[in-house]
Amino acid sequence: MTHIDFSTPPTLPATNGYSHVAGVPTGSRLVWTSGQVPIAADGTPAAAGDWEAQTRLAMRNVGAALEAGGATWDDVFKLTIFVVDTSALPVIRAVRDEFVNVERPPTSSLVQVAGLFRPDILVEIEAVAAVPAT
Repeated sequence: MTHIDFSTPPTLPATNGYSHVAGVPTGSRLVWTSGQVPIAADGTPAAAGDWEAQTRLAMRNVGAALEAGGATWDDVFKLTIFVVDTSALPVIRAVRDEFVNVERPPTSSLVQVAGLFRPDILVEIEAVAAVPAT
């Protein structure tokens, strides 16, 4: 992840587990994932109502998508997390921190939405990564 320049300038508010700015070097190959939901490859969903299990499975799915694109969590510079409510934000942050480098966290947005594609789905996560040019 040293190829991405993360910063949180003092002219912006303090953050909680994310950076305000990410600079990607010229020549990097970008990898975007679609929004990933807490459904396993075999179609099994994480337990309804379980924020921790749903967030962890969605993050694992993002990791699998990144790997398919030739990237890793270390290459992620932008996360977008969609939630149906913000009551479990501490749980979401704790699970996120299992996957990202908390010393150099990606830029992030968390968006509360009216609903996702199924009523049992609480969270959807997408990422953008930059892979060093080879």
